[in-house]
Amino acid sequence: MISVVILGAGNVATHLFKAFKKTENISVIQWYNRSLDTINPYKNKVEITNNLNELKPADVYILAVSDDVVGELSSKLPFENRLVVHTSGSVGIHDLDKKHKRGVLYPLQTFSKNAVIDFANVPICIETIDKEDYHVLKELAKSLGSPTKRVNSNQRRVLHLAAVFVNNFTNQLYRIGHEITESEGAEFDFLKPLILETANKVQELSPYMAQTGPAKRNDQKTIKKHLNLLENEHHKEIYELLTKSIQHTHGRKKL
Repeated sequence: MISVVILGAGNVATHLFKAFKKTENISVIQWYNRSLDTINPYKNKVEITNNLNELKPADVYILAVSDDVVGELSSKLPFENRLVVHTSGSVGIHDLDKKHKRGVLYPLQTFSKNAVIDFANVPICIETIDKEDYHVLKELAKSLGSPTKRVNSNQRRVLHLAAVFVNNFTNQLYRIGHEITESEGAEFDFLKPLILETANKVQELSPYMAQTGPAKRNDQKTIKKHLNLLENEHHKEIYELLTKSIQHTHGRKKL
């Protein structure tokens, strides 16, 4: 049985807690957050605290907190030589205070608090300073049913950067598409099969091979029609920027 203390109460912390509670060989013995209000709904399922000096001895301390407080929080922990890990994609392993055994348990997925997450679809990137700690974190991930990969800090940073492009930026494009359809009373739901097919296609093809559309085929007439339809100047700038990017990638003429 691996004992775990979770620190933080955001989306990642909440999903990890719920997932760990379903496993047989992981015991979440305590949950820390500066504000007890956020974790108070779970007080009947786990001991909660807002006092770092009350933290219990555990095999792993998981800092599922904002990137900018990882280092500070790790330095404030009132013990040393215990395995302390963070869950960030962009924070290096050496940002953790060196008084600890250090590691990273980075779940590469988008987390919303009320969404249902199957950790079998959540790849977990693992990094440790010491070899024996790697096996502990791998066992944690395996208990969740997650695929695992040993990933160093530089690799993790570029994965996180790429994730911003394929998730956060893409979701913003969904939002713009939603605004555009709403402007003429069209239904955004009609686009959902296209969204799913686009995601499914890159499971089999490279993004380069999967690209279609007027920018790739240099359909200037359609491109100009689209630009004329766009009343929002910000949307127009994004359309032009992405069109140029696609044309550059596929060797087409610029706008």
